[in-house]
Amino acid sequence: MTGVGTQTRHRTAVSRAEAGLSMLEVMIALGILLVVSLGILPLGLIAVSTTENQGHLAARTTEYSQDKMEQLLTLACNDAVTDTRVFPSAATGGTGLAIGGSADPSAPAAGYADYLDVNGNAIAAGNSVPAGWFYRRVWQISSPSANMKQIAVTTIVAHAYSLGRTPQSTLLALKSLPF
Repeated sequence: MTGVGTQTRHRTAVSRAEAGLSMLEVMIALGILLVVSLGILPLGLIAVSTTENQGHLAARTTEYSQDKMEQLLTLACNDAVTDTRVFPSAATGGTGLAIGGSADPSAPAAGYADYLDVNGNAIAAGNSVPAGWFYRRVWQISSPSANMKQIAVTTIVAHAYSLGRTPQSTLLALKSLPF
């Protein structure tokens, strides 16, 4: 009978040792998982900031360029007084489709630029740069031929959210005379 008791104690001791070993294995596996997860975390942060920059903001700059282009295309070709810096356009006080402006957002021309807040709402500014702008739209009107006007609208974001270029969009359209 003493042999049976010894075997029982031996089996209990072995199962206790195995239980401890499995707990140790689980802790090592969790440690390895933690190291791998921390290695992948920066990749996730880069993906989120790139999505914000190139997805959301680039789409918004295109949308706001298109809005300005539609506003300009509704004007008559000989209109040189409508103020398109506001929406809806004011009948006077602006440049309309007069030749001029700049398609370079870093050098906006007076009368050919407007500013939007982070939600895309126009900020009244006159000819000065308002505080708190998030999107800058500039446009240029040129005349490649006697019966045609070319309209270029560029929208840029005030700052990028990740390394790389600041999102911007440029649209071009031709408007023929007399329309």
